[in-house]
Amino acid sequence: MVINMQENNPQMRVRGRKRRRNENGILIGSIILCIITLFSITVCMIMVFRYRAAQLENIEVMNELEALQGTYTKEEVEVLLNQNTEEVSQQASDETREEILNDMKELMLSGDGALKMLRHFYPDDIVMVDSNQYYFIPILDELKHNTYEKDNFVVTEDELIEYYDGDRLISHKGIDVSQYQGKIDWKKVAKDDIEYALIRLGIRGYTEGEIKKDENFETNIKGAFANNIDAGVYFFTQATSVKEAEEEAEFVLDALEPYNITYPVILDIETVSSDKARTKDLTKEERTEYAIAFCEMIKNAGYKPMIYGNLKSFMLLLDIEQLEEYDKWFAGYDTEVYFPYEFKIWQYTDKGKVSGIDTDVDINISFY
Repeated sequence: MVINMQENNPQMRVRGRKRRRNENGILIGSIILCIITLFSITVCMIMVFRYRAAQLENIEVMNELEALQGTYTKEEVEVLLNQNTEEVSQQASDETREEILNDMKELMLSGDGALKMLRHFYPDDIVMVDSNQYYFIPILDELKHNTYEKDNFVVTEDELIEYYDGDRLISHKGIDVSQYQGKIDWKKVAKDDIEYALIRLGIRGYTEGEIKKDENFETNIKGAFANNIDAGVYFFTQATSVKEAEEEAEFVLDALEPYNITYPVILDIETVSSDKARTKDLTKEERTEYAIAFCEMIKNAGYKPMIYGNLKSFMLLLDIEQLEEYDKWFAGYDTEVYFPYEFKIWQYTDKGKVSGIDTDVDINISFY
């Protein structure tokens, strides 16, 4: 995989493009209209030309786009699609048209797809899709941004990711495993330059709510330590109250008592694609409250708490503003790290190959 991080300081990049965002607002609105209503790329390019041409003169369209407050349904898009097309199409300049068509052409030739195109034109927002719904979530300047430079990430011949400071390698290669990796030959894993392993300690069932230890937890953590591999642990939560979150933390702490882990204790927060999931109706505020309860118990016991999630976890399920003090483990399988905020570990693929493991395995890059 190739990783492209935010250029230079993410906060400076964001501020620097705000003026451009205002100037290109109508253009971007047209791109969203075309893509979400499943028009062909050709039609999309035409609409971009039409809406971009008016720039800030078409205030009515801009106001209606702003009124959608960051989410766009197909019905809302269809209404906007029919507004003022003829008026703005007559106002386009050759220079504007050429600029936009060149941008579109480059993005299409890169093979990045519609979502990458939207992200290109919306640098001030986190653009994501969930359940056929597009979200445009403003990037918050008040939160700490990561400062990794995209040019410092290198893809090796084995398609692994490394991060350099000049000629010095400063990132660390690791894996995360559970019982689904089966029996692991940790001696071979160590010889494959794996420096750390994040081992699933347990889960809470998503229907009955029973807490269970991962079947291979003991074997995996002992195998890692026996081969000089650093280890941390993670727990898959399905807590529906502060009491349950603290119960999960207590379960983890009891299981860790015999071991001296060197990496964090991680709370795994994801949705379960089942109508029977006991957490399916939790609010963002509730999930955040339970995550804090878990992390505080872990921290008070002397361990380093961390939260694992993908874009949906951090943007839709949790209130990230309340979780600033906890380290983040970000999961995103893409050609670039699309996460503006601070993170310590990035899970960049779930299709990794490591000696001693017969299945595919998640591979991570760590900055600890």
